[in-house]
Amino acid sequence: MNAPITPHRPIQALPDQLISQIAAGEVVERPSAVVKELLENALDSGATQITVRLEEGGVKRIAITDNGRGIDKDQLPLALARHATSKIASLHDLENVGTLGFRGEALASIASVAAVTVTSRTADAAHAWEIVGSHNGTVTPSSGAQGTTVDVQDLYFNTPARRKFLKSEQTEYGHCAEVVRRIALARPDVSFSLSHNGRTIDQWNISELAKRSAHILGNDFAEARLALDEAAGSLRLHGFAGLPTASKARADGQFFYVNGRFVRDKLLVHAVRMAYQDVLHGDRFPSYVLALDLDPSLVDVNVHPSKIEVRFRDSRSVHQFVFHAVQRALAQTSATAFGSVPAPLPAASSLGGDTGAGLGGPGLWRREQTQTSFGAQFTNTFAPAPAGGSMPFFAEAPGVAQDTAAYGALFAGSPSPITQVQPYVASAEAMAREEYPLGFALAQLHGIYILAQNTKGLVLVDMHAAHERILYEQLKNALQAQVSGQDMQVQALLIPVTFYADAIEVSTANENQETLKALGFDIAALSPTTLAVRSVPTLLKNADAQTLARDVLRDVREYGGSRVLIERQNELLGTLACHTAVRANRILSVQEMNALLRQMESTERADQCNHGRPTWVQVEINALDKLFLRGQ
Repeated sequence: MNAPITPHRPIQALPDQLISQIAAGEVVERPSAVVKELLENALDSGATQITVRLEEGGVKRIAITDNGRGIDKDQLPLALARHATSKIASLHDLENVGTLGFRGEALASIASVAAVTVTSRTADAAHAWEIVGSHNGTVTPSSGAQGTTVDVQDLYFNTPARRKFLKSEQTEYGHCAEVVRRIALARPDVSFSLSHNGRTIDQWNISELAKRSAHILGNDFAEARLALDEAAGSLRLHGFAGLPTASKARADGQFFYVNGRFVRDKLLVHAVRMAYQDVLHGDRFPSYVLALDLDPSLVDVNVHPSKIEVRFRDSRSVHQFVFHAVQRALAQTSATAFGSVPAPLPAASSLGGDTGAGLGGPGLWRREQTQTSFGAQFTNTFAPAPAGGSMPFFAEAPGVAQDTAAYGALFAGSPSPITQVQPYVASAEAMAREEYPLGFALAQLHGIYILAQNTKGLVLVDMHAAHERILYEQLKNALQAQVSGQDMQVQALLIPVTFYADAIEVSTANENQETLKALGFDIAALSPTTLAVRSVPTLLKNADAQTLARDVLRDVREYGGSRVLIERQNELLGTLACHTAVRANRILSVQEMNALLRQMESTERADQCNHGRPTWVQVEINALDKLFLRGQ
């Protein structure tokens, strides 16, 4: 295939208009990019109220009005000029960017491919001023309140080749709306209004992040999330991490911000993913709204034209901080901390009631402190039950349409399909202190599920999944206690495993010997193209040494500490826990069932098994009453 013949032309400077249009190809990819740039400028101006008006998906018109500081009359032409900005003035400013927009390209680039009008008024101005077209336009008097309105019409009217690559009106509007949602999530202290074709679509008033995220992401997220706020040195991570059992099939519920800027950063996504790795089922994706704040000098936001990617000066420290912060938050998912996990189906559809009265939902039981101590084997830890294996029966349960004594009277003198034991009344003090969130065992169902009763109603427990999580956490804690404060136990290989390595792998091995040793590896360079594995962690002695070494070197290079090692260890521990946990169809005594419930209450991450499936659900009494039309 012959290459096209390029005509010979002399080197020459390009006209400003063409330069701006080239820049627009990078910055103004579609209408949503215009919305993003203008919203960032509005926030940088100190606005607390922003209105976004779109027509025909933003192609016909994008008008954004804010109540910020405004632009002085003599500064308006500069606002539309190339390489002009109020946000940086030196290399020091560039390396310490504390604003969202700063490139000095956006307005000039937009004006080169659309009809732009900027109207602005400062606090001390008698009236607003307006400029149309470009920096060469005339500034004329106008009307308007303090703040700025940027009106962009007929996007790509003078570059039809680019306009034909745009999608349908609804698709382009969807991209614009998503940008507004992302920015609104980052700034709950600012009110936003979004309209399309003259119809108001969304209105978000000033609020807290909890309320703003619930409004934008919906009640499903609001009812299944963990608050997070941790700091270490100059790093702070705060926001909400979704419960593992509320994961999704797509990653469309993930919002990460760095110094208020929405980013898609591989390092951050990987850190969060690894924090979820032993509580997430299959290929599911967690939902989260997380914000990382750090010194602007420690992050470079000027690595991508749309500023959606960043580069950290110390990526390893950032990765470890985010990973451990999210992991610690997820460790709170125990019965004593939240009392329930989201149900597979909404209560309204599964039990005929409203969403607050059915299966799951973190509002069913609350407790601030998560117990982290582990008992002995569950067959020896049952304390609350009295002698003889009797099970408790709560004297009162809120919201019951008929007194609980009446339920028991129905079966007086009748044979039961399950083994029954004598009930006793739990003390009012114990119930008031919420000592037993999972209640007490009533029976087993099909040798798989434990049926228990607590003050809220019925608790259903998957006994194998629950015991698997308990054993898994015990194994992890035992391993961590074993290696804490000392080197990883290693297994020397009788015959070192050698393999071909590229220059990057060899240099990584040479430069990270201390890190590799701490992880239990002895990997040495025999030549510029050969590495030898002489020892590996004892726990992974049966793994393929070459594959493991390559994975560890890659992770050490990219993230500073080997997540691969932790994954492999956890995979093995999970397998051990699965094979050791009580099996289905094993008949447990009431003491054993109650002991299992007590250990669930004191085990971190007990709300889901190692694969992310729920270990228990709550069915409230009023939901059961609605199911049987009792009290109606």
